[in-house]
Amino acid sequence: MSSKYAKRFALKFNQDVIKKTVKRCREKNILIPTFAQMKNPSLIPDKVKKKLQPLGLWDVNPLNLFRITWHNDVKSGLFGGANVVEIPSQITGVKARIFGLVGKYFPTGAHKVGAAFGCLVPRLVSGEFDPTTQKAVWPSTGNYCRGGAYDCALLDTPAIAILPQEMSKERFDWLKEIGTSEIFATPGCESNVKEIYDKCWSLIKERGDKIVIFNQFAEFGNAMWHYHVTGSAVEEAFKAVKGPHSRLSGWVSSTGSAGTIAAGDYVKKVNPHARTIASEALQCPTLLNCGFGGHRIEGIGDKHVPWVHNVRTTDAVVAVDDENCMRIFRLFNEADGHATLREAGVSAEVIEKLPLLGISSISNLLTAVKTAKFFELDENDFLFMPFTDGADLYFSRLHELRQQLGAYSKAQAKIDWERYLLGEGTQNMMELTYHDRKRLHHFKYYTWVEQQGKTYEEINELWDPEFWEEAFSTEQVNYWDKLIEDFNSQTKLLDTF
Repeated sequence: MSSKYAKRFALKFNQDVIKKTVKRCREKNILIPTFAQMKNPSLIPDKVKKKLQPLGLWDVNPLNLFRITWHNDVKSGLFGGANVVEIPSQITGVKARIFGLVGKYFPTGAHKVGAAFGCLVPRLVSGEFDPTTQKAVWPSTGNYCRGGAYDCALLDTPAIAILPQEMSKERFDWLKEIGTSEIFATPGCESNVKEIYDKCWSLIKERGDKIVIFNQFAEFGNAMWHYHVTGSAVEEAFKAVKGPHSRLSGWVSSTGSAGTIAAGDYVKKVNPHARTIASEALQCPTLLNCGFGGHRIEGIGDKHVPWVHNVRTTDAVVAVDDENCMRIFRLFNEADGHATLREAGVSAEVIEKLPLLGISSISNLLTAVKTAKFFELDENDFLFMPFTDGADLYFSRLHELRQQLGAYSKAQAKIDWERYLLGEGTQNMMELTYHDRKRLHHFKYYTWVEQQGKTYEEINELWDPEFWEEAFSTEQVNYWDKLIEDFNSQTKLLDTF
């Protein structure tokens, strides 16, 4: 590939490592899906689907790489339309229609396995990462290192997970169960991302080229996966439900590692008038007012602006109170919460889907409600967001809330619903001007240039729209797919199916 910014996306090829990796994948029966197949599973060969169908969604089996998609049909074991759930106006209190792509139906139960794939595979098929001699390091606030550990388990290569010590018990338990080689619990909570970076530098100093850091906050494979795979899923889901006057009005996402929010750039190509809404915790309002602090919305990361966040296309910032999220988490998962919704006329079909929303998914939902009120959206406006994972990854938090606040009741459920969801307002949010976006771009300097080794030249490139056009270009993803196809042809595995 030749382009203005080709050097920023160039891979370093090592043919000797590629040969070893091909041999490892042949021995482990690892056939790698292309981005095109994850975007559109109908492109997956029928003989692969036949072997895939009887496998469990979370089975540690290489064929489940083909289930890194928004299209898993959990009933048939194959694929269908994009998995999407609508949270009706009856629950949200706004006219705008609000939809979430369901992350629970990915292997590992969270969509971050896609981000891990996007970071790992280009390095794998180019020989930049040697799974036979190197350990893969996954810096994360939870689900990303789960996805990375899952990929490494398939490759039979050691994984190192780094995540804050205050993350949910379920995350640590799962990492141990899947056989993660090393787990480092860094100081602090969700918002302590710098401590994760510090641990990465410590490992680099200690182990050198024996490890490879897959930093989701800085690797464009993360954002590119979401642009092409998540973005196209939004487009497909919208087309399936739209009416004659419907508008694809926005993509709502917590900033996190800034991978998922990149789907907003795709949505803008489909509808240039759509808005990309960035969400964060009120207790750590980094984008809203350069704030800091700790919070309980697990999985979204903050106190900095990720390198791969295209702030130039971000239209608004919303800060959500973590207390609101925890209250609605109880409403959506306690028996008396369900009873209260049922007595108010919410259908059983809708109620049974509410546990598909984990804590950060609820934060996205509250962000969408605030967005709908702020921009005065109506029933023709459709907002989409990721429901990144399900409640099952946070049941320990539910237990903690019961211990702290006592048993749940219908009276408390009604209060929580009316105050923390229906009563959500337009406070703590900002529509971004050109100079607001430039401010967020400048904010990257302190993390990435002063602390993480990026250059003055590199950070200036990130303000150029052409940089992002090349980063997310069809040419770029097709090039990666060609490398994957060439790699698979060397393993000759498809011939044996």
